[in-house]
Amino acid sequence: MDKGVGFNRNIKLEWLDAAASFCLEWDDEQEIRSRLEPVLAQEVRSPTNLRKTIAILINIWHKSASSNLVLHQAALDFYRSTQVVSDRVWLHYGMVMLAYPFFYHGTAVIGRLSRYEDPLTAPTIRNQLFAELGQLGSLGEATNRIVYSLRDWGVLLPAQERNHYIAQRQAFSSSQLDLEAWLLACALEIHPVEELPFVDLLHLPALFPFRFSITLDSLRSYNLFEIQRQGLGLNMVRIAK
Repeated sequence: MDKGVGFNRNIKLEWLDAAASFCLEWDDEQEIRSRLEPVLAQEVRSPTNLRKTIAILINIWHKSASSNLVLHQAALDFYRSTQVVSDRVWLHYGMVMLAYPFFYHGTAVIGRLSRYEDPLTAPTIRNQLFAELGQLGSLGEATNRIVYSLRDWGVLLPAQERNHYIAQRQAFSSSQLDLEAWLLACALEIHPVEELPFVDLLHLPALFPFRFSITLDSLRSYNLFEIQRQGLGLNMVRIAK
């Protein structure tokens, strides 16, 4: 969890785009860092904040290869080929989940709360995370960073009342079933339970921004998954070993 709570900087979509683009061109961490510095330095004045923000971007798009090389390489391939801007939100979202488990927890809380509460506030989200995870030292700050970042990505929109936000549920659809399957694999990889019923997988709270059209039969065609039919007609999905 320490690594997850390490999501302690605001992360803009344009910076994620830059990080992904540089990771397509270079595999050397220092080279990627040197390319990111002038991009972020236009807005991030503090050397300490600049260093921390770049470290997070490198964790997301470069170092995440160490946790799941297959999903990391697939993300780079998708980023290289996609011409649809909204598809990049799927990619960045999945990569952040893989690199920072706390992001998954935070978005899951937002997904659950937004089913019943509209709009949301950062304190509401933070209090629920405290209830679920305990009094982790940097949890409050990390929650604020998630909220800011999701606003920048268009996943949370400002409500009329100040500091209130509307979650954009199922607002992002994809042009590719392959990308839908990839994001589901990212969610399963980080989920605390190894296997889930297919229907539950599609409706994981953390995936609230995304509209899925993939079917069970389509999912069977991907070697990322193992699917077993169990009692009561449940089709259980897990990451293939």
